[in-house]
Amino acid sequence: MKQVYAEGSQCQGGIMVLIMKTQTLGASDLTVTRIAYGCMPLGGGWDGSPLTDETRTKAVKIIRTALDQGINFYDHADIYCRGKSETAFSDIWQDAASLRPSIIIQSKVGIRPGWDDPNIPTRFDFSYEHIVRSVEGSLQRLKTDYLDVLLLHRPDPLVEPEEVARAFDELHQSGKVRWFGVSNETAAEIDFLQHYLRQPIVANQVEFNMMHTHMLDEGVIFNQYNPRQARNHGTIEYCRLHNITLQAWAPLANGKLTGRKIDNPTESIKRASVVVEQLAKEKGVSGEAILIAWILRHPARIQPIIGTTSIDRIANACQADGVELSRDEWYKLYVAGRGENMP
Repeated sequence: MKQVYAEGSQCQGGIMVLIMKTQTLGASDLTVTRIAYGCMPLGGGWDGSPLTDETRTKAVKIIRTALDQGINFYDHADIYCRGKSETAFSDIWQDAASLRPSIIIQSKVGIRPGWDDPNIPTRFDFSYEHIVRSVEGSLQRLKTDYLDVLLLHRPDPLVEPEEVARAFDELHQSGKVRWFGVSNETAAEIDFLQHYLRQPIVANQVEFNMMHTHMLDEGVIFNQYNPRQARNHGTIEYCRLHNITLQAWAPLANGKLTGRKIDNPTESIKRASVVVEQLAKEKGVSGEAILIAWILRHPARIQPIIGTTSIDRIANACQADGVELSRDEWYKLYVAGRGENMP
């Protein structure tokens, strides 16, 4: 994955933005900022209430803040706030319609919540009909003719890969989706699905932060007595070998290490928070910047997807673009997050 370094600012669609370091998304032709913005909370709430003007105005302010910081990559899902997040995002075109070619939009499909019927559980659906229908809905809500990237949201145990391939072929040939990926999938699941696809899988979005290090732990705890449980199955190595960008959701650990009020925090959280705070002071940056810089330091070039609605926290997290961590500093944070020393 090519990484390009740039400094300064430039004007896009009447908006002056900072220039953030970029990389190529997997095997695609997309040049993406190495920090992305996750749009899940833009819709305001997960109930069935309609989208309010206040929520829409706040969403535009948040997007403008992310744009000002230089972020060009925006992550959605069809289910976020029951579709309201995609709708709220689309209001940005009223102010800057010319920005669409320079904004990279990713959305996800495959989760079908049982919101309105207690007898129907949340389930996953990778059927041809559901994938195509969900993409059509996202395009309408986002007010765009195409998605730059479409991810399958969570592994469907009933997946029929021929149906996924058929849906991907149709969406790609019609120009409605440019590139495809997955989310929360293991190396084996990706390898199985890729066998049936014409298009390369360019991204795999997984939970990853200083307190959730399963992707790294498998190799560390191999051949140890009483190993901690790891749920990785060689995924990080597989993605690096096959030029698949790993994207980190919840990269800020839901604020656990940067001052969010938590009832009865664990000793592990307390200790890790102290290490983050100390390093932030040494570097002259925010705690959020340290958490994101820790992810960016990994040679897999993982793309953190920040999902905060706080204007200040967005700016704080983006400070990471200018932070360099040494190997010793990275390991100090890793050990703090794991809650135990290396073997």
